[in-house]
Amino acid sequence: MASFMRFLQPKNVFVYNRFSSGLQSSLRHHSSCMNQQERSQPLPSCLWSSSRPTKRAKQSMSCSRNGPTFSTAIRQISISSRSCGEVVQFKLSDIGEGIMEVVVKEWYVSEGDTVAQFDSICEVQSDKASVTITSRFDGVVKKLHYELEETANVGMPLVDIELAGGASASQEEDVSGETSSDSDSDTERGAVSTTRGKARTLSTPAVKRLAMEHNISLNDVHGTGKDGRVLKEDMLRHVEQLESGVPQWKPVAEELEPPPPPSSTAKPIKTPVVPPFTPTPSPPRIPVRAVVGQDRTEPIKGIHKAMVKAMVRSNAIPHFGYKDEVDVTELVALKSHFKAAAAARGIQFSFTPLFIKAASMALSFFPEINMSVDEQCENMTYKAAHNIGFAMDSPQGLIVPNVKNVQALTLMEVALELNRIMALGLQGKLGQADLTGGTFTLSNIGTIGGTYADPIIFAPEVAIGAIGRMQVLPRFDADGDLVKPLRCTQSI
Repeated sequence: MASFMRFLQPKNVFVYNRFSSGLQSSLRHHSSCMNQQERSQPLPSCLWSSSRPTKRAKQSMSCSRNGPTFSTAIRQISISSRSCGEVVQFKLSDIGEGIMEVVVKEWYVSEGDTVAQFDSICEVQSDKASVTITSRFDGVVKKLHYELEETANVGMPLVDIELAGGASASQEEDVSGETSSDSDSDTERGAVSTTRGKARTLSTPAVKRLAMEHNISLNDVHGTGKDGRVLKEDMLRHVEQLESGVPQWKPVAEELEPPPPPSSTAKPIKTPVVPPFTPTPSPPRIPVRAVVGQDRTEPIKGIHKAMVKAMVRSNAIPHFGYKDEVDVTELVALKSHFKAAAAARGIQFSFTPLFIKAASMALSFFPEINMSVDEQCENMTYKAAHNIGFAMDSPQGLIVPNVKNVQALTLMEVALELNRIMALGLQGKLGQADLTGGTFTLSNIGTIGGTYADPIIFAPEVAIGAIGRMQVLPRFDADGDLVKPLRCTQSI
């Protein structure tokens, strides 16, 4: 006690009073746990964390202008709450970003291995990154709580470590309990760290803990890692420089000299006059009108109900889509020629007969598309006839009639059959013969301005096509010259 009295300066009476009060409180706490015989004996030396100031205490004392502080003295004589050889549970700490569980990928230690602070314990894998867990204690590994590829939860024990001689888990609490108000030197160091920049210094948890133990700001350490990351080697080198008195690295921002004052002979810079900003008046708000009318519910029936069931069944078929565009410039000229001939016969002629006939010619080269598959997906039937259907919007809903035997019809006959089917469809008089037996279907989405589509196969068929709208698009020909052809998109 007398040695500590000499250690403290007489002028720091307030610090001495705090020190004496803290010491007496600690002695009373431990004395209450001893029997009468033990109270008459002096306290054993193993209850003292250290008989000499630690490196951390020396560093803290060297930063103080008025001698040792209360926090330094307390750390020198703090009584350990855990005895040597005690087994502590090293829990998995929060690794950030809200991750609550990780998978143990690799153990760097085994039961019985000796570890020191900052030694690698294991590597864990989260759903975002791999993290190496380091030890916070010196001791011997007694138990591994997880096997490889097992899931570990944050906050649960990871390994059991038997503390080595002189090690104590309470050191963690001593470090975390330090504040900037313990001494004048701590306050000065905190002020310097604050003024040296608000940017966050990149480092690992192990480096941050090492900086906390030595009361060092990360902004004072020169990081040699990627993007200025402070490595463990950088922190240890900085600690050695502090102990040896070598000049420390300082940020470049502090070494910059202030710019010289402007010369009196320099010409003044004219500041442009900016006219005052005049806000544009916003238009008056349109009042929200109340909804007129009521909701109504209608049953799904008739063609609507049949189409819903058919599309649900067809949607279970695996689909593969292919989309491309073709030059239809010559097709437009061909359509004009046939339209004039059809008008003379009283037939309405559009692009649809051309698309249907072209599809039939393609089916002749690829018969695998013109077939059907049974519901059990056990048999394929190649169809001889090209019964090509087309999607049609009728007053009753979406229907898919088909033109029978397109491969045997001329272009005018296809147009004539289309006129008949569309007339009956608009009147709601199409029969089952026109709505069944299709082998391939086309959907013309260009009539509604569509470009590409993902059509659903009309079961039991195996393919369906969609024709997009025609538009002039700039393209390059084989010679590299810019041309403006009429293009049409196709989806199948």
